[in-house]
Amino acid sequence: MSTHSVSAPSPIPEIYQTSVPKKFDRNARLWGRHGVERLALCHVMVLGMGGVGSFAVEGLTRAGVNRLTLVDFDDVCITNVNRQLHALPSTIGKSKSALMADRVKSINPAATVEAIHGFYESKSSAEMLARSPDLIVDCIDNVTAKLHLLATCIHQQIPIVTCLGASGKVDPTRVGYDELRKTKDDPLAKTIRKNLWRKYNINLQRVDNLMAVYSSEDIILPDPGYQSSLCGSECVCPNSSNQHHTCAKRNIIYGSAVFVTSMFGMTAASLAVRFLSGVSPLSLVPTLKILPGDDPLKNPAEE
Repeated sequence: MSTHSVSAPSPIPEIYQTSVPKKFDRNARLWGRHGVERLALCHVMVLGMGGVGSFAVEGLTRAGVNRLTLVDFDDVCITNVNRQLHALPSTIGKSKSALMADRVKSINPAATVEAIHGFYESKSSAEMLARSPDLIVDCIDNVTAKLHLLATCIHQQIPIVTCLGASGKVDPTRVGYDELRKTKDDPLAKTIRKNLWRKYNINLQRVDNLMAVYSSEDIILPDPGYQSSLCGSECVCPNSSNQHHTCAKRNIIYGSAVFVTSMFGMTAASLAVRFLSGVSPLSLVPTLKILPGDDPLKNPAEE
């Protein structure tokens, strides 16, 4: 696991101490000077820099979140160009987290940003979360890693927004959000509900304020008339030998569109900003109601 562009955060950037920075004038008209200042003090960790996560980072940065930790083990692949903000022909093979850190600094030079070229999982969780983010935006694709993260945030009451499946969708108007326990017709949500109970003894029906971004649109299966010569047949990923999440190990590879993945990311950023700025009564702190006779929770930290 490697890091990039690390600098120590200040209590509040000097540029904010006299007036709202001009670039955030329109933000202040929405959530006021105090909202802008609160965001300047906040630390958000985004896990996953793909089609959803890259746009979430863009939204958070332009909203004025001043400290960001960006985590992804992956490098840009040619197949990312259709939907991922950092993916260009000129960036193929470069670290996604480092590219997004550079983009954050180009938008807001006053920002404190750390790029971690690594994979969130049980053995890396404690070290990553030791940075004590005020909120996590979960854009992880790997189910095992996602379950561990959600269980950890529930166990430790860490504010989080989780993003469900954005692939196989084409209608951005069907993207919305709700508590994870209330989402319907989302296969990933069904898997999460089942396995949080099986692995961590967490009954998701008793978890409040665990907000999920999802689409109500039915999944579109890959076009049977299209025979790809790439993923599933010949992997073109620059780090295809990684042990975490490879195309070769996926049973099915859905199509994806930027106008849906970007909507997921921006919706997640909106939830985060509304919560952190204090302009909305929205709570993103997952709270588990434990009743007498319940089995003890399995602490993810003990894995």
